[in-house]
Amino acid sequence: MIYELKKYTANPGKAEALKQRFQARTMPIFERLGIEVLHCWTEPGAPDAFYYLTRFPSAEARDAALQAFGADPEWKAAKAASETDGPLLAGQTTVALVPTEFSPHEKA
Repeated sequence: MIYELKKYTANPGKAEALKQRFQARTMPIFERLGIEVLHCWTEPGAPDAFYYLTRFPSAEARDAALQAFGADPEWKAAKAASETDGPLLAGQTTVALVPTEFSPHEKA
């Protein structure tokens, strides 16, 4: 199992549009492509920050799913439609995580 924690930093004034796009457009596409979203967060005191955590069976599955997402025509259309007034994202970071053998949620 591999997890991916992603942090998006929205451009000023674009945080709500970013969250709305993620909820209304990105999450359904993720679901269709088998990308499991476990949690979404905002950061107190950082209104432009948005985080989400995904889970994949393997690094190879993650790579294939994210490649499919990037090439998805529905995603490309949603991104273009949401950015007619400029990009929503100022930046992003991604951290891949694997659970320890003593992680409580990984016990069989």
